[in-house]
Amino acid sequence: MDKIRRKILETGGAGLLAATVPTSMAFAQSAPVKIGMSMPQTGGLGAGGQAALIGLRMWVDDVNAKGGLLGRKVDFIVYDDQSNGANTPGIYTKLLDVDKVDILIAPYATNPTAPIMPLVKERGKLLMGNFSFQVNAKVQHDMWFNNAPWNDAKGWSEGFLEAGKNAGAKSIAIFAADAEFQQNLANGCREVVKNTGWNLVYDQNYPGNNTDFSSIIRSVRAARPEAVFVACYPNEAVAIMRSVNEIGLGSQVQIFGGGMVGLQFTPVMQSLGSLLNGVVNYNSYVPGMKFPGIEDFFKRYTERAIAAKVDPLGFYLPPFNYATGQMIEQAVNATKTFDNKRLAEYLRRNEINTIVGPISFDKNGERSKPRMVQAQFRNIKDNDWEQFKNPGKQVVIWPAADKQGDVITPFDRARKAT
Repeated sequence: MDKIRRKILETGGAGLLAATVPTSMAFAQSAPVKIGMSMPQTGGLGAGGQAALIGLRMWVDDVNAKGGLLGRKVDFIVYDDQSNGANTPGIYTKLLDVDKVDILIAPYATNPTAPIMPLVKERGKLLMGNFSFQVNAKVQHDMWFNNAPWNDAKGWSEGFLEAGKNAGAKSIAIFAADAEFQQNLANGCREVVKNTGWNLVYDQNYPGNNTDFSSIIRSVRAARPEAVFVACYPNEAVAIMRSVNEIGLGSQVQIFGGGMVGLQFTPVMQSLGSLLNGVVNYNSYVPGMKFPGIEDFFKRYTERAIAAKVDPLGFYLPPFNYATGQMIEQAVNATKTFDNKRLAEYLRRNEINTIVGPISFDKNGERSKPRMVQAQFRNIKDNDWEQFKNPGKQVVIWPAADKQGDVITPFDRARKAT
């Protein structure tokens, strides 16, 4: 364990950042309340993690400017887990045993979060989840609360498959990285496909962090599916899109995308540009969706993000990370305590108002009322990140409550549509 801790201090210690917030308000003489986490700031998830941290730091600034939590200043402690789930158990052990934090927030994403679930449950600690998927399905920790807008795997594929069916698609290809998160999504799609009469003509897993998808895309093309569902992480998404552009999928494909992480991040969208046209993919927020306070948040976020040279739009993670702070704040203010069990009881029983809308939880700590969308990229130009601020570049096609337009098919036509 000493070796593990030394390694974390050597590799992740540089990522330790405490939020120091100048404020004219005097805090009580009691010690600060410590909120701690790891966050991918380097590695494959680093771009998203850096943007998410701005959202959390904005909340820390805001709450400290109001006098902190129960009169105590919030100290925010965060380590870089380098997008590596092997680092997170040691980091969270340090947060609990050395830093002695009061409240824990999970790292962004499933693969870094899953390894800490047994530890947090054993210690009986509240854990605020951060865009992971089904990490509590087996562990069953009753003090876990995920900020993500989804619940089970249906939300990742249901709308995508419904749009494909409506376009006349009957056959489908599925390919996904051989990692927990991506397999959860793919398995959810496989289940829906099995239960709704699709003809599965291609199903393939590939090693995580793969960079050459030419053979897979050629195999998909040879199988002649009418829909293609993909579950991948950001670096893979970029490589996949480039292979699709170079090789093509065939004129019979009606719809392509579904579960591609990365196509929500501004640097990735700017890099791919017009290659995104026609893709239908999940998202948490796109311009035109209405939430109270969201426009003010993005105005402030963009100023800070540009200064920090991270994702200047921050649609995907930052507002939901700010909402995590809001959930903690409202639970603490309502219960007048930092006792983790009492905070968990409050979060389990009450709906919380946030800048991404009202949030309530089911028995597993996932959203009781999911609100994830499937949106289609349209009329995207190259080398222009500011275009994505405008409604109509990502058109919500599902669910009905947030729908902004009908899906354009087939995929080849959608790629050229304006």
